[in-house]
Amino acid sequence: MLRIMRLAVGFVLGLAFLATVSPAQAGTAQATPGEAVAVRVLRYDASRAAEFRSAIDQAAQVWNSSVTSVRLVAGSPADFVVYADYGWPRAQPTSLGRGTVWIGRQATSEGHNPLRIATHEIGHILGLPDRRTGLCSDLMSGASAGTGCTNPYPNATEKAQVERNFGGFTPLVDFGRVYVNSPEALAR
Repeated sequence: MLRIMRLAVGFVLGLAFLATVSPAQAGTAQATPGEAVAVRVLRYDASRAAEFRSAIDQAAQVWNSSVTSVRLVAGSPADFVVYADYGWPRAQPTSLGRGTVWIGRQATSEGHNPLRIATHEIGHILGLPDRRTGLCSDLMSGASAGTGCTNPYPNATEKAQVERNFGGFTPLVDFGRVYVNSPEALAR
């Protein structure tokens, strides 16, 4: 009798869990033809991003249209938080999909594009490291591409790396490290 009660309680709890999962969390995405993986929903809080709030929302849409294994939505509890400050843009991923982003006004005052900055910094949260190639086509080249670069879109390699990260591979980013996108960082 005790075993039957435990099974019944487990069944009810399982149904309750399934009823609380949002459709986006329960969805699937195609990692490779014929192989389905769960879509991971990441919530972000841009309420403290001041004038960069719309750039953060646009950057989330860029990522949502670029990859299928993760979906970014504004909400709470937040997986990552975005702040505006007067320094250089930076991000501190604490684990895959979690961390803090700062959109620094110093970069925008020098002419860097806010949408590119936001998409780049969210890239760190998604497990991408900096790649100081100087190429505008490389989102993770950041400030090394110069102020004339306004491309906010990840290239095919960057998209594939995010898909691998959320497909169970080890991300190339160092968790806990603060990635700073400044001229001083470019010199290193």
